[in-house]
Amino acid sequence: MLEILVTAIIAFIVAFLAIPVVMLIADKKKLYDIPDERKLHTHAIASLGGVGVFIGFLFAGLLCINFSSAPEMRYFLAAAALTFFIGLKDDIIALSATKKFVAQIIAAAIIIHLGGVRLESMHGVFGIETLDPMYGVPLTYFTIILIINAYNLIDGIDGLSGSLGLMATLLFGTYFLLAKMYPYAAFSFGLSAALMAFLIFNYHPAKIFLGDSGSLLVGMVVSILVLKFIHVASEPGAALPITSAVAVGVSVLIVPLVDTIRVFGNRILRGRSPFSPDRNHVHHLLLDRGLGHSTVTLICVMANISLILITYLSRGFGNTALIMALFGTSFIALAILYYTLPKRKLVIHRRYVVNQANKERLSAPSQSKVINLQTKEQVQNRVH
Repeated sequence: MLEILVTAIIAFIVAFLAIPVVMLIADKKKLYDIPDERKLHTHAIASLGGVGVFIGFLFAGLLCINFSSAPEMRYFLAAAALTFFIGLKDDIIALSATKKFVAQIIAAAIIIHLGGVRLESMHGVFGIETLDPMYGVPLTYFTIILIINAYNLIDGIDGLSGSLGLMATLLFGTYFLLAKMYPYAAFSFGLSAALMAFLIFNYHPAKIFLGDSGSLLVGMVVSILVLKFIHVASEPGAALPITSAVAVGVSVLIVPLVDTIRVFGNRILRGRSPFSPDRNHVHHLLLDRGLGHSTVTLICVMANISLILITYLSRGFGNTALIMALFGTSFIALAILYYTLPKRKLVIHRRYVVNQANKERLSAPSQSKVINLQTKEQVQNRVH
């Protein structure tokens, strides 16, 4: 218990002290997320918040987690470090989707083949129990990569990805604490504490963004936690067994999962790359209704918590029925939100720098913004 408390305190303090330093370095080195017609912010803001989160999380984990009782933790931290550095490179120097995907596969391989975390059973989902490794291993790769990208893609407004990550790690950490799996509880609460420190600087108006380095890290850690939770909580002889643990685990991730699946499916059906940016995420649909960043974040988190509570209280219905109900309800809600949205009427307005000597317009625009034709007001538009 002391190990967990010390891990969380150290992670919070280190992250809280590191983030202002990161902001200062970003300011001096001009490492900004520059606003344009696709961004929601209107001035240059550093997108390196993940650096502070990672430093706090890693330092506390290496210092406090008991690796002798859970040797697989060192592989989890290695996978998290790989994911973080790939995201950091993408934050500083744009990285292709292919390279990021390959790095995610390598990180997933570390978790599966060295860390020993893999899907060995479907626990009755669609009537399937034991999974042959020929199917279980690829399904685990898919699950890890999907969750990593889900938290990355939903990081589109102030506080959202960090809040959803904080909620997930707190819930899984609490389960592992009650189940007396203290290294996993420390692993969970270490990231929770680092995210708490980060959110102090990230809630609207944000002073710093999580960036790919942070959102990919959150997704990686949450993927490990949910797979371990499902494996442990589904066992009848577990210290704290939970009926329909698969559905409960899915419910914790339901908002980023449904948003990512819907957006990817929409892009593919339109003949576009699933990683191409657009403005169809759930937070964009809510913003287009005139809601602010903090309100949208609160709605998404409260909706996620409500679905978790409903799933947990209904766990007697079984994994299959609950998972189908979760996704069905979520997709119907998003469809209603999308099709009842007033039609967007936007135009990109560009302001050019003019050479005062010859009054000639320069070849490149200096500023651009999106204008609502109905209200004549600027529309903020940062997307993933």
